Amino acid sequence: MDVKDSNGNSLEDGDNVHVIKDLKIKGMSKTLKRGNIIKNIRLTSNNQEVECRIGKAQIVLKTQFLKKAWP
Repeated sequence: MDVKDSNGNSLEDGDNVHVIKDLKIKGMSKTLKRGNIIKNIRLTSNNQEVECRIGKAQIVLKTQFLKKAWP
């Protein structure tokens, strides 16, 4: 399965990504701001979604709003 970010770069388990747009998260009072780095993503069975942990919450994000963070 080939999972790609908004720029077409391949994503793998454990990658770090940047959020490219402010995202309101359902069920949370928190908003993910543009430029936040999310570490250690996990791929799901859907190639347009990834799982990640924000604080203690486990959430699923669409790959169209993510950009791979290069070391």
